[in-house]
Amino acid sequence: MLEHVLSYDEPSDTLYVNFERCPCATYLGLSDQILLGVDAERRRVVRLMLQDFSVLANRSEIGPRSFPMDGLDEMSPDLRKLAMQLAHSPPVSDYLTISMYSPGGIEETPIITLNTDKLVARAA
Repeated sequence: MLEHVLSYDEPSDTLYVNFERCPCATYLGLSDQILLGVDAERRRVVRLMLQDFSVLANRSEIGPRSFPMDGLDEMSPDLRKLAMQLAHSPPVSDYLTISMYSPGGIEETPIITLNTDKLVARAA
């Protein structure tokens, strides 16, 4: 496993966090902007891609922003289970926090918050 290598593409406003070299990653979209690059054969995350990074990392007056994991709705039950397992485990959990939003206490919506302090520390 590589040391986590961060690279930022300014024109596309995309931050890549590479965990391993893998030319054949399959991408699982947790949301429109947050994707996991997965080595499907080994069922391991090799890359985290954060599109529109400046928007994702922009903190509100009261703290970090959270985003719905609406990409899970597009996945098969098996892929959804894998995506949640990978998102809750290192190295992804070093950069993302997964929690649940329950409006009215009935419906449950998984949400993502970026650990921007860790991303900034790694990038420095």
